[in-house]
Amino acid sequence: MSYEVQDFDSQVLQRSREMPVLVDFWAPWCGPCRMLGPVLERLAQQATGRWELVKVNTEERQDLATAYNIASIPAVKLFINGAVADEFVGALPEREIRRFIEKSLPSPNAGKLAEAQRLLAEGANVPAAGLLEPILASEPGNLEVRLLLAQALLATAPERVAALLEPVEPDAELADKAAALRTLARLAQLPNQPAALPVSKVRDRYLAGANAVRAGDYAAALPALIEVLERDKAYDQAGAKEACKAIFQLLGLRHPIVERFFRAFSSALHS
Repeated sequence: MSYEVQDFDSQVLQRSREMPVLVDFWAPWCGPCRMLGPVLERLAQQATGRWELVKVNTEERQDLATAYNIASIPAVKLFINGAVADEFVGALPEREIRRFIEKSLPSPNAGKLAEAQRLLAEGANVPAAGLLEPILASEPGNLEVRLLLAQALLATAPERVAALLEPVEPDAELADKAAALRTLARLAQLPNQPAALPVSKVRDRYLAGANAVRAGDYAAALPALIEVLERDKAYDQAGAKEACKAIFQLLGLRHPIVERFFRAFSSALHS
């Protein structure tokens, strides 16, 4: 199959209003281009209609190279709605290219994702999970969907979270949130196995925090966990400290709940 451009206006600018188009600016003399080209073509064949590939030989189409400020090749630009939405330069490894595509492509389920986020913000985890499960089935590489579903499952199936987040690699953009969700998922499972915790005067309060995490009630979880931190910092391998940090990471430092409890956490941590 030939991906070489014939009519840039119709194949890229007009077509990208219907479907994202990935444009590979290359030249026959460019070694990295010859390495990157087959990777992009293979990914395009696997794209199942989510995006299309067009290749532009800059030796033959210097007008296009000039119009799009191509100073180094290979240069790859993603066109959406007639304009460049994202881009990269150089022969990236296939894993990085997959990550670029998944990050940059608009989800065909954007409306449902927004609704799931609204439900999560309201604490409606079960209906949020119901929306997210079929989206993940159709977009298994969408890491944002995986994180949202993991958050929803804290209330109903925290034991699924670790496997769900396995594809989120340590250097991924969302790695910190994934780590926070793994920490909270472990905590959310503790109410089902309280005997696994060391006997201590703070165990009941720690379990109260765990139950609140499972319910998605972080305003209740944080004071319980901070109290444990004040009384026994080392309990459950400093689990209270790690859980508080995970909640802060998940919600963001500007969240009202975080602003309400961060000073108390810092004070308990350093007391």
